[in-house]
Amino acid sequence: MATEIEKAAAQVAKLRAQAEKVSGPLADAEAQLRAAEEAETARRAERAEEYNREFAETWRGRADEAAHSGDAARERFVEALSAEPWFAAYVEYRAARYKRGHVLTEAQRAQSALGEYVTVPEQRWYDAQLLDEIVKAVEGQAAQLGAEFSEELQATREAYISGTD
Repeated sequence: MATEIEKAAAQVAKLRAQAEKVSGPLADAEAQLRAAEEAETARRAERAEEYNREFAETWRGRADEAAHSGDAARERFVEALSAEPWFAAYVEYRAARYKRGHVLTEAQRAQSALGEYVTVPEQRWYDAQLLDEIVKAVEGQAAQLGAEFSEELQATREAYISGTD
């Protein structure tokens, strides 16, 4: 029985020696990994600070550029929209509302100038549901394009911080 205990003890001693032999390089490798991770974290923090400083200093120009980036598209939109027969009809319809408003304003002015009691009603404006639907569709698509721009902006930031820009 002592032989089995001695064999087992020898086996344990042998495995301990092997484990100690391997654990030294493993501990060294783990320390190198931690040091590399800490260096990378510090490097990224430094680059993030650089990026943030540069962006904070240039945001006005960037915001102005972004605000005007749609000017040409707006002009194309109005041109294309104006060429549509249904749009021309809608403009004519809405123009009639404005014309009525001018007639009412002139009638009110005339009654006031004559010293008469003003009996002309105030102009009432009714929002057209068509506009709400168009605005809803435009805002939905515009929000999507804005979200895509935001993703690109975040990717640019990450690329800069990572050093892959």
